[in-house]
Amino acid sequence: MEPVATTAPHTNSSPGVCPHFHAAIELIGKRWTGAIVCALTERPMRFGELGKVVPGLSDRLLSQRLRELEDEGLVKREVEAGSPVRVTYSLTEVGRGLGPSIHELKSWARQWKHAG
Repeated sequence: MEPVATTAPHTNSSPGVCPHFHAAIELIGKRWTGAIVCALTERPMRFGELGKVVPGLSDRLLSQRLRELEDEGLVKREVEAGSPVRVTYSLTEVGRGLGPSIHELKSWARQWKHAG
C-alpha cells in the first residue's frame, strides 16, 4: 500500500480587502452619493441644481450626503454673501481625484447595460 499524500489545511493566505478601499467604496456606494460626486465632476453646482440633475433625491438626503462628503474632504461648500445667500458645492482636490475613476465607471456602466 502506497502512502497517502497529506496536504496542509487550506489557509487563506491572500490579503483581505484593503481597508482604505473598503472605506472609499462604502462612502461612494451609499445611495445617491455616487450620483452627487458624478454630477460635481462636471462642474460646481448650487444645491438646487444638484437636486435637478439627480432626480428622485430629496432635499433632506441631498443635504445629508453633501455634509458627509464635506466631512470626508471630498466636497467643499462656498457661501456667497448676499440676499439670498448662494451656496455652491464643488469637489476638493481629493474629490477631483475621483474624476477619472467616475468617468471610467460611467463608460463601463454604459457597456454593461447595453451588453445585458
